[in-house]
Amino acid sequence: MNIKDLATEPKLIKVTLDDEDIVTDFGEPLEFYAWDKQPIEKFLQFAGKKVTEENLDAVVSFAKDMILDEEGNKVLTGNLVLPASVMSRCITAVMGQLGK
Repeated sequence: MNIKDLATEPKLIKVTLDDEDIVTDFGEPLEFYAWDKQPIEKFLQFAGKKVTEENLDAVVSFAKDMILDEEGNKVLTGNLVLPASVMSRCITAVMGQLGK
């Protein structure tokens, strides 16, 4: 197979947060959308790295850019924020997506 055949435009994928605590707290799983792949500069900046105090702001900014609605629009705009428990799971899910 030619590697060129693997080069495609990013696509929106649905991410489901459905652990027991989320379902208990909200009565159902939570869903958002994210891009299935990232530009190489974003991938290299975050893939395989742990969230630390030094890179927290960059990781949060990246995650906010990745938490999208079904049309690809950012969910967290202006003064909108998510509960801390949801945001932490979103960040984990987004960071985990980088390795796929």
